[in-house]
Amino acid sequence: MRVMTQARWDLFCRVIDNYGDIGVCWRLARQLAASSTPVRLWIDDASALRWMAPGGPPPGLSVHPWAEAAQASDCGAVVIEAFGCELPEDFVALMARQQPAPAWINLEYLSAESYVERSHGLASPQFSGPGRGLSKHFFYPGFSTRTGGLLREPGLLATQQAFDAPAWLAQQGMAPRPGERLVSLFAYPNAGLGELLARLGEAPTLLLVCPGAAQAALAAPDAPALPPGLRWQALPYLSQDDYDRLLWACDLNCVRGEDSFVRAQWAGKPLLWHIYPQDDGAHGPKLEAFMEHWLAGTEPALAACWRGLWRAWNGLGDWAHARLPEPQAALAHAQAWRAQLTAQADLLTQLRQFIRDKA
Repeated sequence: MRVMTQARWDLFCRVIDNYGDIGVCWRLARQLAASSTPVRLWIDDASALRWMAPGGPPPGLSVHPWAEAAQASDCGAVVIEAFGCELPEDFVALMARQQPAPAWINLEYLSAESYVERSHGLASPQFSGPGRGLSKHFFYPGFSTRTGGLLREPGLLATQQAFDAPAWLAQQGMAPRPGERLVSLFAYPNAGLGELLARLGEAPTLLLVCPGAAQAALAAPDAPALPPGLRWQALPYLSQDDYDRLLWACDLNCVRGEDSFVRAQWAGKPLLWHIYPQDDGAHGPKLEAFMEHWLAGTEPALAACWRGLWRAWNGLGDWAHARLPEPQAALAHAQAWRAQLTAQADLLTQLRQFIRDKA
């Protein structure tokens, strides 16, 4: 397998819904290109890149329609199948003919559940079909040293430390009043929105609301009543870089899915996660598994506060006893958690090492 830094990679992404799949894949593709690894991103719907990456692809990254992969004449040294998106059969056949064979990686969804550590790195030999003779490996992001880690570009924390939040907020037309808490809100449809607003309104708060379900709900004629201490501002779609800056500038970040969830952890600020709801209830154990990691060793009162609020926001607990934690304790915990994650190698570094070890 060719794994040199300059050898091209192919990254396949299907946009199922929302923006998590394309968000993760774009960050990975950008990081590859920035590290002198050419990458082709094959995607079935690139429309979100118009606002997510308004400057277009950086040098070394090219974006291609999914349907055109069947006519590709060659494949990269590494082929990433993001989130089990099932590669086009013609492209898999091309991989099987190429010598040396490419490294075939299924980049999985993020989870803190125990199966991740057991499944990370496992091989799936292909005994039939167009990929016969190849072997696909499962690569799991995660929060422990027995997983593939998290996407983190070099210099991220230094860039954040140099960030001038007041200047950026002013440039964006966001003007918090003196003493006002800044909270970002990005969420799926949530019946608990009114309850969350009530708790946010217990202190002067400017709520910065991203496009999507929450913004639509707050703008609707039957919107939940705002408590006196709360006002809100609708945000436009932000590029990935500006969304990161929003997270850095806020005192509390309400995030959803996978990409914004990870970026909120790197921001080192208190966060409230709206996990993707699943009809079979699988999101409940997934939420609990993350909280077990995130709150391990945390002062009991703070841990209980976070658990109550996260469960209620996700429809898995009672709002009667849900409350926001004390700000300074929550901030200290967020920064300690970020430091713990930073001690691990980032996902791309681990992925490259994994491929070298399997070569």
